[in-house]
Amino acid sequence: MGRKRKGRDISGWLVVDKPAGPTSTAVVNKVRWALGAAKAGHAGTLDPEATGVLAVALGEATKTVPYITDALKAYVFDVKLGEATNTDDAEGEVIATSQARPTDDEIKEALLKFVGDIEQVPPKFSAVKVDGQRAYKLSRAGEDITLEARPLYVDELTMVERIDADHVRLEMVCGKGGYVRSIARDLGEALGCKGHVLRLRRVWSGPFEAEKALSFEQIEEMAKTPELEGYILPLEMGLEDLPEVKATQEGAAKLRNGNPGMVFASEADYGDDCWASFEGKAVAVGVYKAGELHPTRVFNQ
Repeated sequence: MGRKRKGRDISGWLVVDKPAGPTSTAVVNKVRWALGAAKAGHAGTLDPEATGVLAVALGEATKTVPYITDALKAYVFDVKLGEATNTDDAEGEVIATSQARPTDDEIKEALLKFVGDIEQVPPKFSAVKVDGQRAYKLSRAGEDITLEARPLYVDELTMVERIDADHVRLEMVCGKGGYVRSIARDLGEALGCKGHVLRLRRVWSGPFEAEKALSFEQIEEMAKTPELEGYILPLEMGLEDLPEVKATQEGAAKLRNGNPGMVFASEADYGDDCWASFEGKAVAVGVYKAGELHPTRVFNQ
């Protein structure tokens, strides 16, 4: 028998405005400690020096993490022109420089090449695995590695502000698996001036917004109190990108046992991934077929 996880059974989402410094795992651990929660995870890693939205899933909400990971996310970031680094951000060593500086119009035109379905090579200092090992570990050990390009969907990439000749602020809305550092690196190459990310902030992720997120300081101040629990959002927020179907009472009982259950569908088509609710609570996620939901995940709430 496996050991029972210590802590309280709390389900839902707590949205954190991650400061620069801690890892995403450290943020999850902070939230778990503050709430005394038995189970927690996050939806979409942020680099340690990045700030902004890190949505922490608690309890049953961890089953909805894939749907937030797949959702669109928005980043605002500053690019330093004229320098390339080995990490593609300000933490690394400068490996190349250029005196060339593009005009605003040249930057805007170059950004168009990075919108839509693109191929992107991750940074060598990233968590991508190469022969079973993390790329950043191999890079730190001095190994010269080659990473394969990966598909990325970029919904928008715009110039927010030309801060000065050496710096530009951009905003990107993209799908899962995107590396902002790679965008900065590749933009610098496309413009012939080199570039790397200086600052990075995730302003929203799916339904979660930085403006409504809690700071580390707020979490520490309210730790172990009912006040902090008042900021927990329902796990159903993690399912907003999926159609909702309404389960009958009998259907809900069958779904909870992992069996197909009868539902009423208003927006779902045959074969759609959906989530079923009963009396306002999520019961299961699954595939809608001819008046029934065939569950792939069941929620115990």
